[in-house]
Amino acid sequence: MFADVAQVIEGTGVFIMAIGLGILLVRYVYDVLRRRTGSYQRVRVNLGRVILLGLEILIVGDIIRSIIVDTSVESVLVLGLIVVIRTVLSFALEVEISGSWPWQTRPAADEAAGKSPS
Repeated sequence: MFADVAQVIEGTGVFIMAIGLGILLVRYVYDVLRRRTGSYQRVRVNLGRVILLGLEILIVGDIIRSIIVDTSVESVLVLGLIVVIRTVLSFALEVEISGSWPWQTRPAADEAAGKSPS
């Protein structure tokens, strides 16, 4: 039963990433055809957000599968490795999206533009 729940959750994460990519690509093509500026940057940021959401959902599925379904030391170690890898990916994507390190008080883009923090 819990294996099925984990599989549905993981499928949901993949579905969100696939549908998000499709929507973003359609929107990007529309923006390019309308010659809107900044289309590429917007699609990069939004794609990063879609991937982050999908990764978070996949981690939930992995936790359920490793802790509840397959309780062994090996599965917990594999889960730990998966979580570390996905956390590093999430961190890198967040830095890419925001343009600054999490410990910086202002995003790098705001500093370059001379904007003050809100």
